[in-house]
Amino acid sequence: MKTSHLFLWIALTGLASACSNSRPEKEDTVFNTTYTGERLNRVAFPMGGMGAGMICLEGTGAISHVSVRHKPDVFNEPFMFGAIAVEGLENGSKVLEGPVPERKLYGAPYTGNGSSNSSYGFPRFDHAEFLARFPFASVKLQDDDLPLDVEIKGWSPFSPGEEDLSSMPMAALEYTFVNRTDSVLKMVFSYHAENFMRIRGANEWGMTYENKGHSIEKTRNGFILAQSCFPDKPHYKGDFAISTLEDATVDHRWFRGGWYDARTMLWKDIEQAQAVSDTAVSGSANASLYVPFSLHPGDSKTIHLLMSWYVPHSDQRFGGIPAVQEDAFACDPATACCSPEYTSQFYEPWYSQKFADIYEVSQFLVSNYKELRDQSDLFSQTFYASDLPPEVLEAVSANLGILKSPTVLRQKNGALWAFEGCFDAGSGCCIGSCTHVWNYAQAIPHLFPRLERSLRETEFLQSQDEAGHQNFRSALPIQYTDHGFHAAADGQLGGMMKVYRDWRISGDTQWLQALWPKIKSSYEFCSHSWDPDRIGVLVEPHHNTYDIEFWGPDGMCSSIYLGATLAMIEMAEALGEDITSFRNILDNGIRYMVDNLYNGEYFIQKTTWKGLRTPPPDEHLEANWNINYSKEAFDILKKEGPKYQYGNGCLADGIIGAWFNAVCGLPEFLDREKVHSHLNSIHQYNFRTDLSDHVNPQRPGFGAGKDGGLLLCTWPQGDQPSLPFVYSNEVWTGIEYQVASHLMMHGEVEKGLEIVQEVRKRYDGTFRNPFNEYECGHWYARALSSYALMQGLTGLFYDAIDKTLYINSQLGNNFQCFISTETGYGLAGLRNGEPFVEVVVGHIEVERFENRTSQ
Repeated sequence: MKTSHLFLWIALTGLASACSNSRPEKEDTVFNTTYTGERLNRVAFPMGGMGAGMICLEGTGAISHVSVRHKPDVFNEPFMFGAIAVEGLENGSKVLEGPVPERKLYGAPYTGNGSSNSSYGFPRFDHAEFLARFPFASVKLQDDDLPLDVEIKGWSPFSPGEEDLSSMPMAALEYTFVNRTDSVLKMVFSYHAENFMRIRGANEWGMTYENKGHSIEKTRNGFILAQSCFPDKPHYKGDFAISTLEDATVDHRWFRGGWYDARTMLWKDIEQAQAVSDTAVSGSANASLYVPFSLHPGDSKTIHLLMSWYVPHSDQRFGGIPAVQEDAFACDPATACCSPEYTSQFYEPWYSQKFADIYEVSQFLVSNYKELRDQSDLFSQTFYASDLPPEVLEAVSANLGILKSPTVLRQKNGALWAFEGCFDAGSGCCIGSCTHVWNYAQAIPHLFPRLERSLRETEFLQSQDEAGHQNFRSALPIQYTDHGFHAAADGQLGGMMKVYRDWRISGDTQWLQALWPKIKSSYEFCSHSWDPDRIGVLVEPHHNTYDIEFWGPDGMCSSIYLGATLAMIEMAEALGEDITSFRNILDNGIRYMVDNLYNGEYFIQKTTWKGLRTPPPDEHLEANWNINYSKEAFDILKKEGPKYQYGNGCLADGIIGAWFNAVCGLPEFLDREKVHSHLNSIHQYNFRTDLSDHVNPQRPGFGAGKDGGLLLCTWPQGDQPSLPFVYSNEVWTGIEYQVASHLMMHGEVEKGLEIVQEVRKRYDGTFRNPFNEYECGHWYARALSSYALMQGLTGLFYDAIDKTLYINSQLGNNFQCFISTETGYGLAGLRNGEPFVEVVVGHIEVERFENRTSQ
């Protein structure tokens, strides 16, 4: 994670008003239910495929956040909309959206000239409400002028274990109309779009102009918005198809003129309640489709609007990799597109090797629509059948949208690669499937285990050198990268626990054996670098997820070290290797943690900067990596030690290694009562229901004013360092969920739920998007720790090696919960205290249940 937020500030406008009296009382919040009124303000539900690009369905029914060019474009709301026109009714023509949120009319990007590139001036429905049932979302519309019930259901393919079907560049909107009168109604559904795929530039006055190469092509029941390659810019090529399953007429030759002529004439066409078509061979930069139909009293009609896209190249490449080989540059004069030898030096999406062009993508969606929808619906129905608190269902499902966001990319060979999050536009934020951020993410390992294992293969086979040093940010395209930057202790050590988890989930011991030499090398590097005397804790300065180095032993990173050591013991034993050295380190570390890092309430850091192998920072200021010491800071260093430590603080991540062990299926290694005490201390000292009086000089946008949340660190004994680690006063949803799920594992269900509730109150749609929990960027990966809430409440973990299903219920003796494995998914739980599993898709071979639930 980086501190640069140059593109995020716009998205956070309006936070000052979050503290005003106009905000609904928090106690009124109901979770996992319908969004109405002010709670629709920020709703934007991601649709698309994993690593395939994204569009969002807003709470009003609008399409926004269109980001299909392998990079985020948060404020990209093209001129595109559906409309209905009922024949013979006054005011019978409406855009199929609810009222425009006030935030869009003033203060948002591009509003200074009156939102001239929008459809906001066309009539809309008076009332909208939104309900999410991932990967589906529905918008219900009503208006006194129209005797219709209208529902828009948006969805995109998603099926656990089917990573390819879940990576398709496509989405759909189903518009359903019900006649509430006692008469036959004649009407026309229509959908309209300007060619938002065209590439624009800027002239000397900063105004936009159109480049060449864009076009609109008429297809059966739809059209394609197209942009061709430029000779030196293959990544410009991109197509977006819009069509219906129903018979439609197409107009791809809007009225051509100046100013707002085309839109003026467009609305006149809509109001006629007649299908409009054209016979032109070539058209303008805009297109429409029309579907006329009649409804008898009480009847309903659904129009299926299909959207798909195809952008085969990008300009995205990152990391310490060789420069672009310009001599590979060769273009086809006929197509103006470049050779694979050139384009392959940049990221290319997985779907570009499956489909040759937009025609194949759109035809695949048409031909497989029912199967894709049925599979997605089966997952949704199974997941929401879980007997979980509504705030937990909401938190888990809302953050699955991260998998459909530009945070996630999937390389042409199928391997996963990801940012930490997304800037507003231009790029993801913080590159390279960052190991110490993706440590927290627990959804993909269970939902798409093969994709998760591709991350391990990148970490150990591509991003690790012969000495065992891992670059915690992998290159894109994935390849061997440089090693000029220090390793991240929490990320690299966490990787060993993740290997153990992925091995147990997959049941694939051959996969483990293939990685084992690299895993051992990685562990030896970590131990030698940060624990050279093998005392079992990290003492040398070690980089971590807070973007700084901790000096001296600390509970956070040392608990991860011990967890990794336990994983090494378990894996080495399974492979028939000696475990003596690992066992000695583990035993030494456990003793040290208890004797030296536990203060009677919680685990701490012993800040140490003298007597180490690393020269103290006051002797070698130039060697302090990424830490700058001014004269004032140097004076503090001489009194207190290095900047950015936490010392005797109560750190929310302070015992995270014990959580990692639990979610990875490893046995406990630390005294359970002391871990329990640490977790209760976090809740006691760090949890807030109101941040109005909290001082945060860092990044308050994540939680401020009347917001509640869990602070990263507090100092209950009043001994906070003058300059504690740089994010200490913030709230991060990924860590909040980590602590909440860990509390639940220790029986503190109410405390865990309190934390989850405060997070979801912050993201209630009024001021923040419920489907975009941000940290260093939008759709931040760490928030996928929310998936562990299910394990926290149920203890469900399937071990494919032992074919054992573990259960440790905090929900009593009667519950069912969604479970996903390498080979299938379904529901598992307890009935009258007896374990069960019901497989819905695939198979789950259970030979033994281990019920650890307290009776």
